[in-house]
Amino acid sequence: MRLTGPALTLARRAAETPAGALLLRRQALSDFGIDRLLDLPPSERGPLRFDPQPLHPTRKRGWQDQQLGRPASTPGRTTTAMLRDAFKQGDTSPVEVLQSIQHQLGARRLGQAAHSPFVCTDFERAMEAAHASQERWARGEPLGELDGIPMPIKDQVEMEGLPLRCGTRYFSEVARRDAFVVEALRLEGALLYGRTHTTEWGMNPSGFSPHFAMPRNVYSSQHGAGGSSTGSGVAVALGLAPVALGSDGGGSIRIPSALNGLLGIKPTFGRISRSGDAFGAGTVSSMGPLGQSTADLVDFLSAACAPDPRDPASRWAPHHPERTSQWKAALGRGVRGCRIGYIPDELDALDPALQQPTLEALRSFAAEGATLVEVDFPLAAHALAIGVLAIGLETLANLADHLIMHPADFSEEVRVMMASLRTITTDEFFAAQRTRELLKERLRDLLDDVDLLALPTTRTTALPYDLSLTGAELLDDQGTRDMCRFTFLANISGLPAGTLPIGRHKELPFGLQFVGAAFDEASIIAALAHGERMGLNHLPAPADYLKLA
Repeated sequence: MRLTGPALTLARRAAETPAGALLLRRQALSDFGIDRLLDLPPSERGPLRFDPQPLHPTRKRGWQDQQLGRPASTPGRTTTAMLRDAFKQGDTSPVEVLQSIQHQLGARRLGQAAHSPFVCTDFERAMEAAHASQERWARGEPLGELDGIPMPIKDQVEMEGLPLRCGTRYFSEVARRDAFVVEALRLEGALLYGRTHTTEWGMNPSGFSPHFAMPRNVYSSQHGAGGSSTGSGVAVALGLAPVALGSDGGGSIRIPSALNGLLGIKPTFGRISRSGDAFGAGTVSSMGPLGQSTADLVDFLSAACAPDPRDPASRWAPHHPERTSQWKAALGRGVRGCRIGYIPDELDALDPALQQPTLEALRSFAAEGATLVEVDFPLAAHALAIGVLAIGLETLANLADHLIMHPADFSEEVRVMMASLRTITTDEFFAAQRTRELLKERLRDLLDDVDLLALPTTRTTALPYDLSLTGAELLDDQGTRDMCRFTFLANISGLPAGTLPIGRHKELPFGLQFVGAAFDEASIIAALAHGERMGLNHLPAPADYLKLA
């Protein structure tokens, strides 16, 4: 169902009546597979724990290291490593890089994206940081791998002194402090020069919003850029930074990464602190990076991952000192000896136009020494339904007061969603949570047999989003399902998952994702890096790409 304009307004008004809500409930239960989830027998439900802690694997992770070194960068793209080399050689400086970005945005050279990926910028503070970074590089004393590296921040994370909009038309609180992850990035010398667009409270995975002029896909101005880390994905894809901060509660890092030809990783739940996240803690969302290369993701993770007393979940992650060196080593591990599982039924659910190239990408890993293992995991088909209920009801709870105080300021889309979610009963929610617990156990067992689980990232390429729809109300249930069909599995289990671009269909990129065992980001890094080494991600740079080094 795709509605806009008066038809959507009529649907929303109906949804907010008792009779209309019941009709909407029947449709939503069917469309998202919730009815099939609730019809599962008792054997498909586990004990109710209400514990989002990821289940640790029972065997040692990894495979033989081929020591191949870091893969070469995609031709024509700028990475963090390239910028560091340029700073070291004096070919450019953090100040010059930031000036180039500011000029590019000022000239509105945005290619097919059409609209800026930023909701607001802070070049004054960033330029002060750039001058300080430039002096450190002149002395040969950079703070770390991210010193002088420009980095956009998703508009749901607190940045001291900047308004926090969260993709809404009514919410605009000036942050009084930096989020933990923002503080960690500043301490590494990163240049945090702006907030990037997100969809309303992160609830649209397609990149649609009526509240702002949302940037479009960098390869087509008539298609969405994916969400909800929309602006972060577009900013990196346009070369305005080699890496950016996003968040992922149902694919919101992996979706815009896949649709714009980037790499992205949702770390294990608890790996990165969520304090200072305006979307609330919840049980499914993690912060993480979208980048030009796997090495960019590693540089981000190395700086951002640390225990935070304000977020108890961050204490679950093993913070051993050799973690960063293990991630860097994984860039050259290769895939020889890696066991990659795949679920035939999930591949069958993919858009037919993408099935063959996805299979070919998998076979290319096998040609490099990986073993492809066909696995049976029927609960994967219910991950979307479980995820929609989990993130939907957690968001409904977090926004309860907002919905009372600012009902007319929400989009028609979100109001329809909330009306539908209010019809879910306690018994239904608990039944879904019990299946979620069983899924976590079975997925842990599956990943004791294979090293990684391969899945498509999205069911289709980017969704149509004509420029004429800028500022328009839009509801696209089918599009939501197409974007999130394969991503929720990692969110509801808390496991890490990374995406790699593997091709284009009708000029629009699509990706392959790898799900790993709890806190085994290293194996995902190894697979993504080897995909780069094979050139799977070598897509042409989009129009108006800014080469910073």
